[in-house]
Amino acid sequence: MRRANLIGIKALSAILVYCYSCNQGRQVMKSILLHIDSDKCMEARLQVAMDIARACDGHITCLQAVSYEVFAPGDFYGSAMAAAMPQIRKAAQELREKIEKDLANEDVSWEWRFLYGLAETRLLEQSALHDIVIVGPHDVGEEGARGPSAMAGNLALKAPVPVLVVPQDTKRLDFDAPVLIAWNGSSESCVALRQAVPLLRRASNVFIASVTEVDGRDRFDFPASEGAMYLGRHGIKAEVVDIPRGEAKISDTLFSAAQSRKCSILVMGAYGHSRIAEMLLGGVTRRALTDPDMPIFLAH
Repeated sequence: MRRANLIGIKALSAILVYCYSCNQGRQVMKSILLHIDSDKCMEARLQVAMDIARACDGHITCLQAVSYEVFAPGDFYGSAMAAAMPQIRKAAQELREKIEKDLANEDVSWEWRFLYGLAETRLLEQSALHDIVIVGPHDVGEEGARGPSAMAGNLALKAPVPVLVVPQDTKRLDFDAPVLIAWNGSSESCVALRQAVPLLRRASNVFIASVTEVDGRDRFDFPASEGAMYLGRHGIKAEVVDIPRGEAKISDTLFSAAQSRKCSILVMGAYGHSRIAEMLLGGVTRRALTDPDMPIFLAH
């Protein structure tokens, strides 16, 4: 009888230790996949990657992808591609040397992976063993475009981990600053909230913001109060905020709400409606990805 009780106590202790360790280590962003490119936002997302690595005692994988699919109209024999590749390789090597020199002076763990192929494809492949992907708001070679980043949107839809989109003006990621969660009651917003838990644990304030129509006809599958209760079980206190729909775009309204509350990140579910509908109607995700005012944490 005593032996049975002893076994029972040991089993219970093991379960409690396991639950504690799971709670402590759950959803920690230890493996950070950083897109390396020569765009104007590179310095900003490198700084954010280092901020996350320091806060989570994490490791940065710097992924530099060079596409061999370089061509010109009418270049049937690949002569333009052959001429361009040496210059592309040279520029890639110079960028690598510069960033590696900068990283050598930082107190973070990192490694470099150079792969041939499209950046989106390689990032998606490598995301399988990472906790977060960090990219810029523009597609490769399209910094002057006014549209949203197709790569960021596709990664948010297909990658098994969240995507953090970092605009050029971001100086650092303040983990102690407030965070605003864009809430539309969809399963996508629920996924984004859950995956943002590591960031939300450190935030001084968490706001779950819904932009509602004036006539109040919005129907949420998941009320914001349920999101707040979920976070409460993780020891995170969240304030539910209802923002009346005005004349501005919903994305602009959310950015304004986040900035007025001095938030460091906007968390949102990616493409809450069908992707085709988003493309045709110009959904909130597309508009938010077009020249974002702050880092956007996306999940689908």
